[in-house]
Amino acid sequence: MNDKRDMKAVARAGFEPMVEAAGRDGRKLAGLAGLASKIGLRGRVYPLATEARALAPDDGEVAARTQQLIGQSVPRWHFNMLRDEPRNAAFDAAIRRAVTPGTHVLDIGAGSGLLSMMAARAGAGRVVACEENPAIADSARRIVAANGYADRIRVVTGNSTELELESDLEGHADVIVSEIVSNNLLAEGVLTTLADAASRLLAPGGQMIPMGGAVMVALANWGAATRTHMAEVAGFDLDGFNALAQVPRNVAVSDATLTLHSTPAALLSFDFTGKAAREPHRGAATLVSDGTPVSGIVQWIRLDLDAEASYENRPGPDAKSHWGAQFYPFDAPLDLAAGTELRVVGVHDGHQLLVWREDRCPRSELPSS
Repeated sequence: MNDKRDMKAVARAGFEPMVEAAGRDGRKLAGLAGLASKIGLRGRVYPLATEARALAPDDGEVAARTQQLIGQSVPRWHFNMLRDEPRNAAFDAAIRRAVTPGTHVLDIGAGSGLLSMMAARAGAGRVVACEENPAIADSARRIVAANGYADRIRVVTGNSTELELESDLEGHADVIVSEIVSNNLLAEGVLTTLADAASRLLAPGGQMIPMGGAVMVALANWGAATRTHMAEVAGFDLDGFNALAQVPRNVAVSDATLTLHSTPAALLSFDFTGKAAREPHRGAATLVSDGTPVSGIVQWIRLDLDAEASYENRPGPDAKSHWGAQFYPFDAPLDLAAGTELRVVGVHDGHQLLVWREDRCPRSELPSS
């Protein structure tokens, strides 16, 4: 039993008897919530942590341990996302255009319930807010009630692909709103989730918000990338360590040292109202240099909210977005004449995205080794 995986398997097998033996001891249940986190029983962490708190409301150690566990279960980007005013305004406007009195709305990946409350405020008659994370779902219920919408918004804990049309949703939704996209658009499983929702849960003639999206790319320079480049350290040449650097690299869209040097292009485009594309799914775009030396390709996202408006977190000095951009550095900068075309290729498996360039420019325009 030296293998850690075997030890975890043993712990998982005996976990529920330990919970039963703990009874109504808040401290023991808090400890078991921590053990559940360590051995991969994520679904047991939040229920045990909340039960421990209820049983030992005045125990400071229990409060501290369970708060840490609950906080670890909620990705930090949720907080930045909720403060993203351009994103919030774009979704609110699209929801107001789609919702009329009595509209039945499904919110997928509801999080705090923000988009659900926007729909209720716009006049929706019924809103089902579907949130997979139990800690977040419980928080959403409290937030919805505190804002006076508990009579119209029902929070369901679970994944939308497991929703029962009648018992959970009470019939097809007229509008499905979601914001389950990542920096590369894909990592949260948006394609399969929304394909299921569009085919199974949306009423005929209903509306998806967003209705589609795109992976956007452009040639770029990112000056700050050199800050983490290994060169001489303590008198030694560590340049060889750069071969281990993770690609792509995250960069804030407002980073002043990130500049675009081609017209942007859609590398991959998606229709969220239809079937998900077969994977791996490949796309290509031709970028035209503006004549400035470039050190890589930058990627960001565009959401086609409806027929009237899109949201895009295009990098720029005045850009504001909780989503970051992704930078794919070249091995060495390219000094291309203005008008030079560079072909960029992208492929994804539904979650991960890979981007690279295919050289079609004259060899004389590439840097010499």
